[in-house]
Amino acid sequence: MSEDTAAPAATHPGITIHRAADAPSLVESGCIHVENPDGPEGAGLRRLMEAGYGDADEIRVLANLPGFSLMHAWFKPNAPLPLHSHDADCLYFIVSGSLRLGTEDLGPRDTFFVPCDVPYTYKVGPEGVEVLEFRHAGHVNFVNLVKGTAWWDKAVQQVLDNREAWPTARRPALNV
Repeated sequence: MSEDTAAPAATHPGITIHRAADAPSLVESGCIHVENPDGPEGAGLRRLMEAGYGDADEIRVLANLPGFSLMHAWFKPNAPLPLHSHDADCLYFIVSGSLRLGTEDLGPRDTFFVPCDVPYTYKVGPEGVEVLEFRHAGHVNFVNLVKGTAWWDKAVQQVLDNREAWPTARRPALNV
């Protein structure tokens, strides 16, 4: 290495490396707070978990820095996602698989931006979807916005119909 060549990134002051193998789960990280988990808003989420939702997704916090976080989420086929919002802007990058956001079908390398406090949900594609979630916050809330029981009844049935397949599900192929 010549004298004018920069040092490797791993030894440069201020640069940090975050390895996927060391990334905690979303729950382990403590970087998300479910609003009103014991109130009526939390009842539907509890029903999903009791039905077997625990294997429907894998979410890891790849980096959690002051004012910035990056998460990797894999939602397995037919995983339900309730209408919700966060108290931080979110930029999503689809790595593999697909999803439907409103009337739009999105796939690998597509992105979508959800501003702070804007309600959203998406329908996971038939092969599942992997996304990277970039946020301007190290900690966010999850505000469940589903009203009534009809959506939860359908979501619980989705969990019951898919929970046996989720533990052995494979990530969607990269089609980039």
